[in-house]
Amino acid sequence: MISRTARVNMLIGTGHFLSHFYMLVLPPMFLVWQPAFQVSFAELGMTLTLMSGLTALLQTPVGFLVDRYGARRFLIGGTLIMSLSIGAMGFATSFWQILALAALSGVGNSVIHPADYSILSGSIPKERMGRSFAMHSFSGNLGFAFGTPVIAVLMSTIGWRSALMLVGALGLPVVAAILVQSRFLNDQVRKHDAGPAISGRKLLMTRPMLMFFAFFLFSAMAGAGMQAWLITVLHDIKGIDIVVASVALTSYMVGNTAGTLVGGWFADKATRLGAITVGLTLISATITFLVGLLPVGGIAACVLLFASGFAFGTSRTPRDVMVKDAAPPGQIGKVFGFVSAGLPLGGALTPVPFGFLIDHGRPDLILGLVAALLMASLLCMGTARTAPSPRVAVAAE
Repeated sequence: MISRTARVNMLIGTGHFLSHFYMLVLPPMFLVWQPAFQVSFAELGMTLTLMSGLTALLQTPVGFLVDRYGARRFLIGGTLIMSLSIGAMGFATSFWQILALAALSGVGNSVIHPADYSILSGSIPKERMGRSFAMHSFSGNLGFAFGTPVIAVLMSTIGWRSALMLVGALGLPVVAAILVQSRFLNDQVRKHDAGPAISGRKLLMTRPMLMFFAFFLFSAMAGAGMQAWLITVLHDIKGIDIVVASVALTSYMVGNTAGTLVGGWFADKATRLGAITVGLTLISATITFLVGLLPVGGIAACVLLFASGFAFGTSRTPRDVMVKDAAPPGQIGKVFGFVSAGLPLGGALTPVPFGFLIDHGRPDLILGLVAALLMASLLCMGTARTAPSPRVAVAAE
């Protein structure tokens, strides 16, 4: 018999898997779309800009709606829109249709974080909240891991149109499962007698929430810099073979994913979540800086970067639980919608300026800047921890 907690984790995790999976379905399509639609690669890049940009832009307004009307209907609708949009790309006859569908998929994707965290907060016992948050992050990481290879294999076997239709159809049984088992999904707990009402806009503009947003933003910028340019840096600066450098990046990502699960255990068992997050992020920043500074070989780079990724991944779930604990009752949707918008925004900001540095002969600066971004995130998190609670700050106005 599947427990209620496990059932909730599977339902929410599967939707989160699809959310991340669909983000990496489009890049492999570029090589076939370019000749098929006679467009430039810059125009092809607009598909990702629209998808990620709208996801980041709409998460906060969706969070307000989730808090007001409940998360389940938005989770069902968002997952359905996201899936059907990807599947419909297989029928596209012109590139403007691809762009419109990418934008629509971003609209659907914007629902996932505010709805997921609202449901997890209302459905999971407090003593297992950290592990459930960890499984949520882990499922998203798996979506990133499987997106590109799965669509590449499908493209080579059944063609790009059928591949998109097939992966788009994957969302339909997920939506059906959420509908059938929606009775297990409770929204966040609302305590109407917990104090004065809080303006949502004022809540998000309080110092703790702005600092949590900045914490997510700087962390995402650091992670995006590693993913985009680590192979280039190791090859150009350390003379490491491209294949070995690719293994080093994979080691970093595997460590990050494994650390996420360990972080869930820490989040449930430990009391000083802030200290854990600071310590682990500091370890990740230090190791990353040392890899850039010291003359390391391929094997050493793989080991050190696994350790850096593991520390960084382990810090993520305590961070998420801290945000959940800082959100007043009934406000979790908007809070997570707002602070997690820093993730896609941070991912979009880093690659271009870092690429500019490499173009101008300074790849040696990249890992040092990644470490600096992680340190900046710690300053933001420390400010969020020492600031007055959002409830007090708003009530005092």
